[in-house]
Amino acid sequence: MARLLCLDIGNTSAHWGLADGIIVRETGDLPTSDLENLLPGLISRLKPEGSSLASVVPAATSTVLPLLSAAGEVHHLRHDTAKGLGFDYPNPSEVGQDRLANCIGAQMVCGAPAVIVDMGTATTFDVLTTQGYAGGVIAPGLSVMTSYLHGRTALLPLLDPASIQAGSAIGKSTLDAMRAGCALGFAGMIGHILDALIAELAAQGVRNPTLLATGGTADFLPPELSRRLRREPNLTLIGLAEAWRRR
Repeated sequence: MARLLCLDIGNTSAHWGLADGIIVRETGDLPTSDLENLLPGLISRLKPEGSSLASVVPAATSTVLPLLSAAGEVHHLRHDTAKGLGFDYPNPSEVGQDRLANCIGAQMVCGAPAVIVDMGTATTFDVLTTQGYAGGVIAPGLSVMTSYLHGRTALLPLLDPASIQAGSAIGKSTLDAMRAGCALGFAGMIGHILDALIAELAAQGVRNPTLLATGGTADFLPPELSRRLRREPNLTLIGLAEAWRRR
């Protein structure tokens, strides 16, 4: 098996993994804004034989592709290179490359049907059926909620999403009230969207989808919601590694 660098470039950070087949051996993150300076050092250390790329930041894609190409063959995952996925969707070119990777990863870890919740800067919900990618939902991420409250008000502080923990619903300070609003609101949004997706799939005759969770803020969900979801932190990287294998 090739030593493969899987790179998922997001708006804030680029998540990478060194894969052997679809087994992810090592992972890390680099700031998207500094990939041009930091990626060469990572490539030099890992010495991959090839790379598999997904990106939602076109400017970063243009910067990174020559760096990856210098180290070996690159598979850039797009709607037209997502072999074996399939689409039940009118405009596949609109689907984010990270979402394609998540669905390919879901094909590998659980099969269809599945609903994948990726909790990053945005929170995305993607539906995988036996026909392939079938659509989904895009909603705010937890960090968007916290930064919006601070940025759009004069007195509310900036919360670290990592400090958000579901506690009392009645905040006894401004900070506690914000924490309660973000924690309960974020979890409530995810639970309600999942319920709506499951109900719509059931109406189409698709029952009991596996519910997968990935992304950095999945760790901040309350236990009652976490129990509904199967946590797959490396789902995107697994999908990129499998996309390379299918190329």
